[in-house]
Amino acid sequence: MMKRKTYFRHRADLVSEELVAALLARNTYEFSDLFQAIYDKLRARNATSGGEEMLRLRAYEKLQTLVTQGLVKRTGKSYSAVKAALQVRSTEMDTAKAAAEQRRASVLHSE
Repeated sequence: MMKRKTYFRHRADLVSEELVAALLARNTYEFSDLFQAIYDKLRARNATSGGEEMLRLRAYEKLQTLVTQGLVKRTGKSYSAVKAALQVRSTEMDTAKAAAEQRRASVLHSE
């Protein structure tokens, strides 16, 4: 029996990338302003699949996860980054993205 090589393509989490980048770029945001900044960047990258409302829900969920993890501080309706902690997360995301690209390249070259 012949085994098949399987390759699962994991999509990059562009919403998280843009969320972290936006929070690091500015001191405070209200969610509507933060979402608009994320949405504009994702539209420029042609990465807004699923519709605006679905994207809004995903962004809000990811933002609340960052708040729970202590990477973002919520004051009333405003959100601000805990710069040092969020910078570490950004570096981790970049490292994971580079490793995934390297794995993908090695799989493509081995075929």
